[in-house]
Amino acid sequence: MKALYLKEIRSFLGSIIGYIFIAIFLILNSLFLWVIENENNVLDGGTADLYGFFSISPIIFLILIPAITMRSFSEEKRTGTIELLFTRPLSDLSIILAKYLAGLTLVAISLLPTLIYYFTVYKLGDPVGIVDDGATITSYLGLFFVGACLVAVGIFASSITNSQIVSFILAIFLSFIFLLGLDMLAVFSKFGGLDFILRNLGIIEHYHSIQRGVIDTRDIVYFISFVAIFLTFTKLVLQSRKW
Repeated sequence: MKALYLKEIRSFLGSIIGYIFIAIFLILNSLFLWVIENENNVLDGGTADLYGFFSISPIIFLILIPAITMRSFSEEKRTGTIELLFTRPLSDLSIILAKYLAGLTLVAISLLPTLIYYFTVYKLGDPVGIVDDGATITSYLGLFFVGACLVAVGIFASSITNSQIVSFILAIFLSFIFLLGLDMLAVFSKFGGLDFILRNLGIIEHYHSIQRGVIDTRDIVYFISFVAIFLTFTKLVLQSRKW
């Protein structure tokens, strides 16, 4: 599993794909945080916090994570190397986890350079250091969990088809539904008591909860369960090739 994981990491960082993902993520965040006039602009907001960054990043993930996961299995299927992959002395779950962890590692690597945003806001505060460190730490943790969920969705979408484009579109659609769609549906009064269920099925509700600076075990359980469910779906799809 370790060898496959390292191979996947090298395929990301040994080509332009991984660096494009990281660069676009950083450029888009920087533009919205420091250049473009909008409600999330730190300089326009006049407050020493990273609320804007943590609001924008999940939306950017919505597009970029499907872009890095779309080739995980679809490319293997297209080139016919998937059968060779599954002849290795590895279980299906080990192969899935290797590809999943590689995608998650790229997400983590992309988040590391954003620490410069924290240090910048820290220095810009009046007085210096007024930033809420507790909320910042939990927000980073929440953002990482959002990335973890979307990588799982992307891996699942890639396992369904041999087309990277179809995988990309399907991953965006599913990611949107679980990240924002269910929360949007919950605002309709026609659903009555279902609004609470819909809202708690969505990723954004638990992300906002963890952003408040308190880590609730219910949110952690949600994120871990979400990832486990989609990786299980992926395993079932791949096992179906044997039926």
